[in-house]
Amino acid sequence: MAKDGKPETEETPKKGKKKLIMIIAIAVVLLGGGAGGYLMLKPSSATAEPEPEPGVVVPLDAITINLADGHYLKLKLSLQATAAAAEVPDGSKALDIAIDLYSNREMAELMSNAERERLKTELKEKIEKAYTVEKEKEIMDVYFTSFVIQ
Repeated sequence: MAKDGKPETEETPKKGKKKLIMIIAIAVVLLGGGAGGYLMLKPSSATAEPEPEPGVVVPLDAITINLADGHYLKLKLSLQATAAAAEVPDGSKALDIAIDLYSNREMAELMSNAERERLKTELKEKIEKAYTVEKEKEIMDVYFTSFVIQ
């Protein structure tokens, strides 16, 4: 018992309940704010550009590209056209872009899977840009059908 005659145990549960209510209220506010922020900032599916419908796959002739230190890359590509493409795409632009991108690279650089994928993504972006007519993509993907380094 305390000096004034009241038991000490009555105040302790009240303080504990107040802390628990405060913690729950803060957690609810934080979770609600996080969920609201996610819903406001996530890209909506209505604004996302629809994936173009695939068209014909155009295989291109193999080319040999000079690498650094006297090595060579034999590269064969295929272009995946979109169904909206007016005609079968001529591969000369794509081959020129590939030659520019891969020329004089180190052989060790191209042996790494991660670097090869990064360069393929860069090649695809450049080819898509080169084959875009009036904001209509004519090429939707690029495939390596042969990639030989010697």
